[in-house]
Amino acid sequence: MAPTAVVVGGGIAGLASAIALASAGWRTTTLERARELGEVGAGVALTANAVAALHGLGLDEEAVARLGPPTWATGTWDSHGRPLLRLPDDPGAGAATALRGVHRARLHGALLSRARELGVEVVTSARVASVDPGAPGGAPAVVRHSGGAGGDVAREADLVVGADGVRSAVRAALFPQARLAYSGYSSWRAVLPVEAAHPGLLQFWGPHAEFGIMPVGAEATYWYGYVRMPEGTVLGGPGAELAAARERFAGWAPQVQEVLAATPAEAVLRHDVHHLPGGLPRYVRGRAVMVGDAAHATLPTMGQGAATALEDGVCVGRVVAAGVGAGAALDEALAAFDAARRPRCRALARASVASGRFGSHLGPRWQGLRNALMRLAPAAAVARGADPVMGWRPPALP
Repeated sequence: MAPTAVVVGGGIAGLASAIALASAGWRTTTLERARELGEVGAGVALTANAVAALHGLGLDEEAVARLGPPTWATGTWDSHGRPLLRLPDDPGAGAATALRGVHRARLHGALLSRARELGVEVVTSARVASVDPGAPGGAPAVVRHSGGAGGDVAREADLVVGADGVRSAVRAALFPQARLAYSGYSSWRAVLPVEAAHPGLLQFWGPHAEFGIMPVGAEATYWYGYVRMPEGTVLGGPGAELAAARERFAGWAPQVQEVLAATPAEAVLRHDVHHLPGGLPRYVRGRAVMVGDAAHATLPTMGQGAATALEDGVCVGRVVAAGVGAGAALDEALAAFDAARRPRCRALARASVASGRFGSHLGPRWQGLRNALMRLAPAAAVARGADPVMGWRPPALP
């Protein structure tokens, strides 16, 4: 009989994990607490490592191309639109600065379709009440959740994947000592049904703030505004959010003003940014493995949240499921996953903190010095420095 897995969370990390497990022949069920599966109206810049992970999940070049247009990281500008660091224009697809601009809902839809093609069972309105991780070679894992026709449901599994995001119920059950921290920043986001004025990703840095603009379709533009703000700030409805964003970025570069002027109020979202300092002390417990933000929620300043979620999912299949299929004991396969993922994700988390301190988290006092140093930096060296991050490729099957 095929081994069984329960994936908690139907977002990018959860669906990637479910796809990888089902591809390895595991009977897989995905539990999602929302009534309907879906993603918010925001964009994501898929870096080369994220695209490699998608290929590892079985999405070919054509399927990836349908997600969104090719674009690239153009560099960084100050709040007035003056260049701080220009990266090479329109690089080849294999370059470290190459990106694909994607609407998160389109990426989620592609992953959900792939999961269903592979026979993954998806259960919505399933709110997890408890998790017993079991023991490799011993008792099975048990996930208890609401949403069944007869009330609460207890599901046994050979493996549980905790992929339920920043406020993970699985993490709370298995790693209760882990605590989220507020970054001090909140992020506005919107997708507009207009063609992007520039084909590349534009990023502007100012005191305690960052603004980015990127195409995510032939006639779709994504922008975000990341700003220092007290936790839990309430501004009112969408109209108040847009008004506050326009006020916060008043006087910034013309490109910023143009995209804000074209934004309808109902398109604007905002969320406080929390992270998990240091990540979890380990990504496995018993028969459970943690992935995505549930394991290592980081600051968004490196743009690697979706990419590492996809990488984690691929490795659940190629390291854990395929390792067991090749004869490894489950505890050995889980230890191999932890060894493969935790050092990389911890390094990216540290880099995200450092990037924030030097970039969007920097106050007005040090803007001039930082900007002068950036203008002296050789662009080619900066681009090469991204290779260890963007150069990740899925591990070979055992």
